[in-house]
Amino acid sequence: MSQEQNRRLAQKLLIEMSKGSDPGAISMLFSADVRFEIAGEAGLLPWLGRKTGRKAVADFVRDTRDLIERIRFDAHEILASEERAVAVGELASRINATGKVLNSEFALILTFSNGDIKSFSLLEDSFALSQAARP
Repeated sequence: MSQEQNRRLAQKLLIEMSKGSDPGAISMLFSADVRFEIAGEAGLLPWLGRKTGRKAVADFVRDTRDLIERIRFDAHEILASEERAVAVGELASRINATGKVLNSEFALILTFSNGDIKSFSLLEDSFALSQAARP
């Protein structure tokens, strides 16, 4: 795909997630065998760790909506090449179970294949996330 097509697909993903689109519909932006990874202590929150498949994407969208309150999610810039896109920004989320707030910069790294998102990797302050999720 072209650099511009990848930038647009990354932007579409962020828009669909922020406007509350159906998790199954969002997962269709991804390849069936997508590699999905969010750094952090696996098991602490259901979306942390390495997973594969569209179900992992839909579960991530659903679980984050159920378990955290998004206070702020600002993507400042999307950088793209013919193989990947990187969105950088800042986020703030309240963990519902603890009431604690996570403030973090983030980088979302996406790779593409045949018009689909082939891999998703979210980098954020996983230490702060672990602290906010612990009672």
